[in-house]
Amino acid sequence: MRFRRSGLNLTSADKLQIHSRSDVRTRRHIIQTRRGVLTVSQALIEYIPNQIWLNQYPVHFGGMDFYSRMTIIRLSNGSLLLHSPCNIDAQLKRAIDGIGPVAHIVAPGNFHHLHVASAQKRFPEAQTHICPGVEHKQPELDFDWFLGDRPPESWRDDIEQVLVRGTRFIWEVAFFHKPSGTLVLTDLVENIGGRTEGVGWGLKFWFKFVFRMWNKAKPAPEYQMGWKDKRAAARSLERILAWDFVRVVMAHGDLVETNAKAIVRDAWRSPLGFASDEMD
Repeated sequence: MRFRRSGLNLTSADKLQIHSRSDVRTRRHIIQTRRGVLTVSQALIEYIPNQIWLNQYPVHFGGMDFYSRMTIIRLSNGSLLLHSPCNIDAQLKRAIDGIGPVAHIVAPGNFHHLHVASAQKRFPEAQTHICPGVEHKQPELDFDWFLGDRPPESWRDDIEQVLVRGTRFIWEVAFFHKPSGTLVLTDLVENIGGRTEGVGWGLKFWFKFVFRMWNKAKPAPEYQMGWKDKRAAARSLERILAWDFVRVVMAHGDLVETNAKAIVRDAWRSPLGFASDEMD
């Protein structure tokens, strides 16, 4: 099935120790929260040398304060992919321009799309790729492609991807950066606890006493409340677990840098286990 939008062809998808090695300037703001203050860094942190950069920024959602994370991946042709972009101001744009040309803007989940328009404004030549479901939340958003299980030719040599199925409330496309062995997620794993920066009391209450995921990596609560088809979800998750990843970068919480595959499998034990029981 093919259709057109804004004059562009669209194909419906199968429908830390972090050391900065780059010459990127840092700008910090201070914003007030009910918990106190959060520091907003507009610095790009070079996480995997010459391959992956991270930018952490505060969000306020559902009365709760926490951080989210943009991931920038340099493709083998030298161009950049912005995964779950933050609000991009002029200074951050200059920092990104210093790394390379932005070719792709990715909204990887239906909860990670709010700043896509900001990225489009700063990088108008880039193509925009969205997870199915984003078009319903942002019907006025112009985009080029839906994301699915098959990576586009432009990043096929660098990245594998899976559209996670079997969920009710939340949709996400998982990415695997093959050269660095990095799994890049938004909400399929959240790793928040006592060492996590910028966590408000509201989120701590829900994660610690309701969802039992404080200091324990698990999927976002929207996943836990909404596994609609665990067998379909398990197939998607097993495809991700088949990738040879050694670390996990996620949107929320502390990076997973040791025993990554074991931690992720344990985080997904519920949908994997229920699906296994159904197949017995």
